[in-house]
Amino acid sequence: MPKTESIDVVIIGAGAAGLMCALTAGYRGRRVLLLDHANKPGKKILMSGGGRCNFTHLHTTPGHFRSDNPAFCISALRRYTPHDFVELVERHGIDYVEKAPGQLFCGDDFKSRAIVRMLLTECEWAGVTVRLDTSVESIERLGEGFALRTSGGTLHCESLVIASGGLSVPTMGASGFGYQVARQFGLEVLPTRAGLVPFTLHPEQKQHFAPLSGVACEVAVHCRGQRFQEPMLFTHRGLSGPAMLQISSFWEPGDALCVDLLPSLPVASQLSHYRNRQPRNTLLHWLYQQLPKRVAQTLVELHQWDGPVQAYSNEQLQLVEQQLREWAIKPAGTEGYRTAEVTLGGVDTRRISSKTFACDTVPGLYFIGEVLDVTGELGGFNFQWAWASGFCAGQVV
Repeated sequence: MPKTESIDVVIIGAGAAGLMCALTAGYRGRRVLLLDHANKPGKKILMSGGGRCNFTHLHTTPGHFRSDNPAFCISALRRYTPHDFVELVERHGIDYVEKAPGQLFCGDDFKSRAIVRMLLTECEWAGVTVRLDTSVESIERLGEGFALRTSGGTLHCESLVIASGGLSVPTMGASGFGYQVARQFGLEVLPTRAGLVPFTLHPEQKQHFAPLSGVACEVAVHCRGQRFQEPMLFTHRGLSGPAMLQISSFWEPGDALCVDLLPSLPVASQLSHYRNRQPRNTLLHWLYQQLPKRVAQTLVELHQWDGPVQAYSNEQLQLVEQQLREWAIKPAGTEGYRTAEVTLGGVDTRRISSKTFACDTVPGLYFIGEVLDVTGELGGFNFQWAWASGFCAGQVV
């Protein structure tokens, strides 16, 4: 017969939020069991940042997050800050670098696995039991606690924490499990979609820009009142890179993106000066100095910028500037959850305590991390949300 275990706290999901919650609760003397259906803990941590793990952003503020309930994240972010996590990293002797302002990655001699190893070590010290390759088949409210039927037997617990994440990167085991649990207990789940995800292009556009695959350039992209100035990468499927990933969380199907290809340059005045100095040269020669050559060549072909620059009037140069600053492109869609870094939407936070992460209608039930309707921008913000929400819930479960 399958065995029955009684435990204080069961946490479902051994990702960033679940690991942080487990070690925090364990240090309080709670008997904690951390479950995951995957064969490894922290799989998304391991793949993050190209294997280097952008584990936090020093300048994290509530303004870096999207939610239908924007004030929800304020309390947790104040109580567990990026500096708190950096202190933990330093205690474990993990070297780190600041690649871009505020964005911290593991150093050259360390990889993402160092962060996972650190969290597992803390869990071990805190007395947490980690059980992998274990699926949860059913959850039932039982008196003041819960009964869980799992592939490894039946569990009884006082506190149940759902840290199962969202739908992004299903090959890593992502599923809608957390949303199913929320609905089972009467919570609303707001519509979900892929966020921080590359765009795909229509066939004609894709064919036109295919020669640029692998080329990156700094741009500023605008959509729905949002602006991000970061690198854009042409791919064989469409557009990617930090600028496109950032704006994808605000883009809606049918929207056009407005891309400024030279965001840091006064184009018209530079072109006027270039026309005076080298009147017989072409726009292509000037663009070679500003953009990758293949991008410059494609733009000249696209807009048919022929002849020497001396042949262009001031009005024509202003038109060139407009075309470079306001490149409008309407994506066919996104690559979806397959390559998305996060899931937008999720469990409605209005029934969740912003201090304890407890469900106010089901005592003992908690939701943390990506399963909630809180989504950060690119750059370490989503990890900081995982650490903060996990820590705050771990203080009370």
